Formats: sequence, C-alpha cells, structure tokens
Amino acid sequence: MAIKEKPWTYQDYLQLGDEKRYEIIEGELLEMPAPSIRHQKVLWNLTGLFRDYHTKTKSGLFLFAPVDVVLSETEVVQPDLIYISEDRLSIVKERAVEGVPDMVVEIVSPASYTKDTHEKKNLYAKHGVREYWLILPELKLVEVLTLEGGDYRVHSLSSEKGVVCSKILEGLCLDLEEIF
Repeated sequence: MAIKEKPWTYQDYLQLGDEKRYEIIEGELLEMPAPSIRHQKVLWNLTGLFRDYHTKTKSGLFLFAPVDVVLSETEVVQPDLIYISEDRLSIVKERAVEGVPDMVVEIVSPASYTKDTHEKKNLYAKHGVREYWLILPELKLVEVLTLEGGDYRVHSLSSEKGVVCSKILEGLCLDLEEIF
C-alpha cells in the first residue's frame, strides 16, 4: 500500500511516527505486513544456523529483520537476513546499514513472491549485492543466486531435501531439513 505520491526518501521515512514496517522501492513507500508464523519459524532456524557459522568463523556481521538497509536515498529495504563482510563493516551505522550488504536473504511468502523474486532481485542486482538467497517455505525450496556480470545466476538450488551452499561464505552449507 503506497502512502503518498513518489518519490519517498529515507529522510521522509525517518519522519514516520508509527510502528509499522515499510520499505521504499524506486521512491514508493510500501507497507509490509507482519510475517506469517511459518516465516518466523524459518527465520528462527536460519538465525541459529548462521549464528553457528559465525561462531566458527568469527568473520563479518549477520543482521536479522527488522533492520533498515539504505541502498540509496529512494531505496530502503528490510531483508530477513543480511551479511556484511569484515572489510565493509563501515557501512553499519547506529540507525541503519547505509550501503550494500554482501549477502541478502529473503523468505518469500505468497504475498511477497513477485516483489522478492522480481522487484527486489533486480534492485539487489542493480546495487551489487553479491549473493541473494530466496527461501520459499511453501515449496521447501532454497535458491542461492550469485551476481555475475550484473545479473544473478543460480549457484546452488535444492528443494525438499538436500543442501545449499554459499559461494561467498567459505564452508557455509545448510541442510534444508534444518531450515524447514
């Protein structure tokens, strides 16, 4: 649901006085509904798996929703999970991540399917997010995309059972049964 005419900016966004969740994509303010219970369960499982990975490697920073990621003044998103490499931690500010994460994970719901698989995918590619994970709980599917020449290519894909692996995080492979 758009609140006012384009273009919305991050400064406009900061002036909102309510507790609702929003994103700005191409200058349009979009209200985000609360995630489903299934979505929350998957995020909970991912939190543990990524925490375990971080405990072993001690590199970079993982952040979980809600966190503002300011890609540009008119593009602010709240991915489910992000990773920022050690050498890029300067983009992490007190209020938001002001820059492009190395990895973004979106848990896709039926209502967010088009936004996550098309609009955000194009947005993240445009801004140079190196790795984009799409998690579809209803299909028990995880797709790991890596940026190559400005477009995403499938690096790892599994459905129902199996393992998916990151390209940018050495040794990070997750079993779908632990995710779902």
